[in-house]
Amino acid sequence: MAVKITEECISCEACASECPVAAILPDGNEKNPKDGILYVKPESCVECVDHAETPRCAEACPTEGAIVWDMPYTVDFNSYYLSGNEKGEYKIREHKSKGLMLPEVKEQKFRADITMASREGHANVSDF
Repeated sequence: MAVKITEECISCEACASECPVAAILPDGNEKNPKDGILYVKPESCVECVDHAETPRCAEACPTEGAIVWDMPYTVDFNSYYLSGNEKGEYKIREHKSKGLMLPEVKEQKFRADITMASREGHANVSDF
């Protein structure tokens, strides 16, 4: 996933139209497990790698702290996302033949220059 939207979100949807891979879902979408805020599909987010120098969603967001770093969507964090999916923090897409689209099925690109400490601490994306 790489980025996630926090409770600070005001649901203005400024970020959604900026996402080059359509990874951001509005409040009320059946695939959004969050109430009152937008949601970034972790299996789709590429942190704007090959699209922009920084995540475009964070550049568009008017609310400080609404978009933060999360763990890379890679095999190393497969259990992190599986656990989050089971707890309802994430709603990972289920493919008809491939099953749950966890990192072990399809990893996503991520910015290697973001430290694990920043990701674990859910640091504000705008600060980078």
